[in-house]
Formats: sequence, structure tokens, C-alpha cells
Amino acid sequence: MSSDSTPPDPPPTKQAQERAEKAEAAAIRRRWITLGEVLAVAAVVISGLTLWNNWSERADSRAEKAADAKQSSAKAQILVFSTKTSVDGRTLILTPTSEDQLVQSQTVRFPSSFGADPAETTGQSRVEVRWFEVPLKKARENAGMPDDSRGDERVPVAISTRFMVDGVIHDDVAIYDVGYTVRGRLLGGHNVTLRGLSLVSRTKESGLQARLDARWKAIFPQPDK
Repeated sequence: MSSDSTPPDPPPTKQAQERAEKAEAAAIRRRWITLGEVLAVAAVVISGLTLWNNWSERADSRAEKAADAKQSSAKAQILVFSTKTSVDGRTLILTPTSEDQLVQSQTVRFPSSFGADPAETTGQSRVEVRWFEVPLKKARENAGMPDDSRGDERVPVAISTRFMVDGVIHDDVAIYDVGYTVRGRLLGGHNVTLRGLSLVSRTKESGLQARLDARWKAIFPQPDK
């Protein structure tokens, strides 16, 4: 009687087994080499990203510092005064709000109708009532205004200031309203006391007097001609 069963494969020879083991070992080594290459590339990428991040942060920091410095420099070029009145109220002391600003000189101009010459100062910024008191009293009298003010009155002045910031000279031209009060005296006439300073507008030297006169006409009652 015949059999349909297939005889089993003969066991591998020792040489074939060794070749199979060597092939498997080589495949394992290739896998480890590939993994090592991947890890090496990943390390390079991570290192590059770290360097880029550090450089970017330093660049951002430098840009931020440069922007802050530029903003501070631009801000230091804008002249803003704080004011203090002398004990007798006859002088208004002007001090830049920025400690970086050092005033070199100033020219204070008055409305043309006052007939008062510009006042020049050096170093100490101020407005003194004696510079314009007489024409102001006359203007009030001609306008029929009361002897005593009913609050803070205003008279416009133009102030051209030359100041220094970090060794660089800058110029500022502006029109201000000087606040004042008037009190009458039976024997001594009227006394003008300064109260403060208010910025109206920054402007240019060209046409400055005309703008100052227009401001005076706008805020002060003009006598009928």
C-alpha cells in the first residue's frame, strides 16, 4: 500500500545554520547602525534648534532693548515742564520733568499789544510777572475788566527753549497760557500773582508772534475801537 505523506525536510547543516546566524547578526548590526544614525541626526537637529532658540532670544532681547532705548531717547526730546510758584507769587519756576534734560536758555515772548520786549533767561527757566505786569494791567483796564479776578485768568506767552539731552542740543517752541490772579489794593494799586503754566500747542519759530497774538485775541476780551 502506497503513502501520500511528504518526508520531513532534512535538518540544516551546520554551515547553513552558521550562515543564517551571521545574516541575522548582520541585520541586527544594520538596525543598530540605522538607529544610531537616526539618534545622531536627531541630536544634531535638537542642538541646532537649541542654538537657534538661544540666538533668537538674544536677538529679541537686543531688539527690545534697542526699541526701549529709542523710545526713551525720543521721549527725552519732548520737553515737559513742571511748575512751582515762588513764595511771593511773582515768579513761576519751570523745571523739566525729565532728569535727562538740561535747559540751556529760553526766550519768552508776549502779545504784540503789550509792547514788551522778549525776556531772555540762561540756565534757570522761569517766568517773572514784572516782565509783563504793567501792560497786562493796562490791557485789563482798557477792556473794562474788574479790579479783582474771579478765578485764574490767562495770558498767553511763547517760550522758545534750548535744552540738552545726552550732550545733544534740542530746541522746543511752544505757546503756553500763564495762569494769574489780580487783587486790588486801595493804596498800592493791583497786585498780579502767578498761578501756573498750561501748554497750548507746540509750534515753530516761523509765524510764532502771529500765532501768539491770535491766541491773545481768542482768550482776552478786546476793547471796541
